[in-house]
Amino acid sequence: MIVFLNGEFVPEEQAVVSISDRSFRYGDGLFEAVLVRNGKLFRWPQHIQRLERSAKVLSITLPCSPARLFDDAQKLMAVNESKDVVLRIQLSRGIGPRGYAPSGEEKPLVVMSLHPAPARESLHDSRWKLTISSLRIAANDPLAHHKTCNRLLQVLAATEARERGADESLLLNTNGEVTEGSTSNVFWIERGTVCTPPLTVGALPGVTRMVVRELCDALGIPHSEQTIRAEELLSCQGVFLTFTSRGVIEADSIDGKPLRHSPLTHRLREEFEALLARECS
Repeated sequence: MIVFLNGEFVPEEQAVVSISDRSFRYGDGLFEAVLVRNGKLFRWPQHIQRLERSAKVLSITLPCSPARLFDDAQKLMAVNESKDVVLRIQLSRGIGPRGYAPSGEEKPLVVMSLHPAPARESLHDSRWKLTISSLRIAANDPLAHHKTCNRLLQVLAATEARERGADESLLLNTNGEVTEGSTSNVFWIERGTVCTPPLTVGALPGVTRMVVRELCDALGIPHSEQTIRAEELLSCQGVFLTFTSRGVIEADSIDGKPLRHSPLTHRLREEFEALLARECS
């Protein structure tokens, strides 16, 4: 596999960064994962806009323009002959001296790599088992809105899910409200309305989250942002998750307690797949 490392295309085993790199030392950086279908980057503008917004918040300057980054991503897919993958972009503040405060002389670093994407056929009618993580997200944490390289809370939550035989952990905030999954955004259906937590509870502004809300508008399905506690999900008409790589996945249970299934989830999953096919044809 060939990877992109700050302007160069090199074999994966030769793609190394310094131990003084701040994303290695402190998680001082950002990342994006973009679904590639038929060689097309799905919703690239939304991903790169989120990266730019977050970089501005962290005061990290992209070392190249979004247009140049797009061209390099296309070259990376071409040299690897990859058409159905996930593109991972990582932006680091760069090499700097030890200490939390940046020196101001760091030179930002960009790495891009390609990874296998789930086969779309394997996602048909998938239903995931959920568990409630023991970890909590701070309510109104401004960093929760950015895909920083510091994802230790999500790492531990995903580890809990695996140890409990679940597919995904649900994260609650310090107020006990549902925020998101360790790798996903969360939706539920209540009285025919598709609901998702507001970003203020500690949820990431997911690109697929946004796509689902666009689909609801196009289909005339009411949707809203609401807060909810985990136990209340059990009485909803349905619960589903959204992912960059998988799209829409229905939830089947929470800690062994069954969830109801809604035809709306199936419809939104089908509409998402149709949209993906149209935009990446």
